[in-house]
Amino acid sequence: MKKVLDYFLSVVYLLYFGLMLLLFHLIQLIAYNIFGKEAHKKTVIWFNFCLVHGWYLTGSHVHFTQRADDLPPPGERPIIFVANHQSMFDIPGLIWFLHKYYPLFVSKIELASGIPGISYNLRVGGAALIDRRDGKRAVVEIAKLGQRIHDARGSAAIFPEGTRSSSAQMKPFATGGLMALLKKCPDALVVPVAIQGTGKFNPKGLFPLTSFTRMSWTVLPGIEPAGKTPDEIAQLAQAAIQSVLDE
Repeated sequence: MKKVLDYFLSVVYLLYFGLMLLLFHLIQLIAYNIFGKEAHKKTVIWFNFCLVHGWYLTGSHVHFTQRADDLPPPGERPIIFVANHQSMFDIPGLIWFLHKYYPLFVSKIELASGIPGISYNLRVGGAALIDRRDGKRAVVEIAKLGQRIHDARGSAAIFPEGTRSSSAQMKPFATGGLMALLKKCPDALVVPVAIQGTGKFNPKGLFPLTSFTRMSWTVLPGIEPAGKTPDEIAQLAQAAIQSVLDE
């Protein structure tokens, strides 16, 4: 019976998901080309609000917790959010729950075309688009993102695992991307974010989804980069996230 329910609710959500992609693709086009970047930014926030709250159509539970009491106000200091990576659905949660900081992402260049709503945002929204086959160029693009958040006192989000790990046991954190960001933005506060449950929500891709899944995003205390190597920062961030996954 549960499997039948998973298939039925997956169809309901994916119809909703597809509608949101198409609708907000059009809204983003209008906002960016007529009203500018700030208007576009607001449409992206509401786009991800709709994606996140659409998960309730599957009976799933979504929860956000902030354990960090040291986060600076938006615009006061650059922030690099470092998260584990379980699913494609990690990103809407990060964008919505951290919308006051509006983190920019490091993304595969392949995602910058072919996906309504998402691809357009990646192209015009300031993300670092990288080709994993060209490591040197990828570092350059990530460094440009670091410069952007340094100049704007903005924020970025990065998944140091590189690839998704749907279980509670993370892959080792690579330091290349974090190092490139910190090189251009050495005063950024590094903030770990533990993501749970999204890998269980779509273990086999978009269909079928697993109904009644509990998903959560937990923001942890920041790590000051001063006096630490990127390797040390990555290890501290991974240990902090793993402690939440082990709870």
